[in-house]
Amino acid sequence: MSIIVKQLSKVYGEQQAVSDISFTLGKGEVVGFLGPNGAGKSTTMKMLTGYVPITSGEATVCGFNVATHPLEVRKRVGYLPEANPLYLDMYVREFLGFMAQVHNLGSNSQRRIDDIIALTGLTPEVSKKIQSLSKGYKQRVGLAQALIHDPEVLILDEPTNGFDPNQLDVIRDVVRNLGKEKTIVLSTHIMQEVEAMCNRVIIINKGKIVADDSLANLQQGGADNGYIQVSFGGQGPDETELLSIGGVTHVRQTDAHGWQLYTNDLEIVRKNLLQFALINNRNILSLQSNSQSLETIFRELTNKF
Repeated sequence: MSIIVKQLSKVYGEQQAVSDISFTLGKGEVVGFLGPNGAGKSTTMKMLTGYVPITSGEATVCGFNVATHPLEVRKRVGYLPEANPLYLDMYVREFLGFMAQVHNLGSNSQRRIDDIIALTGLTPEVSKKIQSLSKGYKQRVGLAQALIHDPEVLILDEPTNGFDPNQLDVIRDVVRNLGKEKTIVLSTHIMQEVEAMCNRVIIINKGKIVADDSLANLQQGGADNGYIQVSFGGQGPDETELLSIGGVTHVRQTDAHGWQLYTNDLEIVRKNLLQFALINNRNILSLQSNSQSLETIFRELTNKF
């Protein structure tokens, strides 16, 4: 596992910012780390990167304990903090060259800088001072410095802050492609960004984890709790036929022509249902899933605790 967190806590004076949280993240996971303001998201990220000491518990990144081997962890982590601290008087390429020196990239520096500039779409602004850039391009510079040393783990706190819709499309593609080979933890208040980029969601509220599941499962209401509402015309199938459809765990008839097909994988059942109807000459009048928006789920989970 790229990240292992065990009973991690952080206390500031009398305030419990993070309380006994545990989770593991593997390579190839793009995880949305969500929560309301003050929930403990940024504190957790700072503990994982070694910028804030851990009060109790343990965190390892790429096999290295954050508390005992912080430099080894930082070599393997790319971090974009929410504040995105940059050297505003430096030029874009100059700044990335400085960061390459910090990470001891040596003779590979210039090639890596060129690659990262192209990847993050900074080419048009590369000769400008950072202070003259728009907020969106400053965010791109922050992302570029997090990527410069080709880290195994990326921790991004509000990475799309300041982007316009066109820039969002570019960064979405960058994150999705990087997520095929790296572990990415992404915090944002924009639920659409999580739905577009993440395959897993962890929701924290008042320092405690209140949800940790795949995005698909959360939107279905949890494993074996999602269903497809289907209505047939004419001679519809019976219960036995519907239970034979791959992925269906149980069914409930809602009226003379309507059924709810329960499953832990809506997409598989939708596909198999359409194939079943075609093969058996069944006429589907309507088809709808009970998938919820992530925003709705977020509000329900953070308002009831």
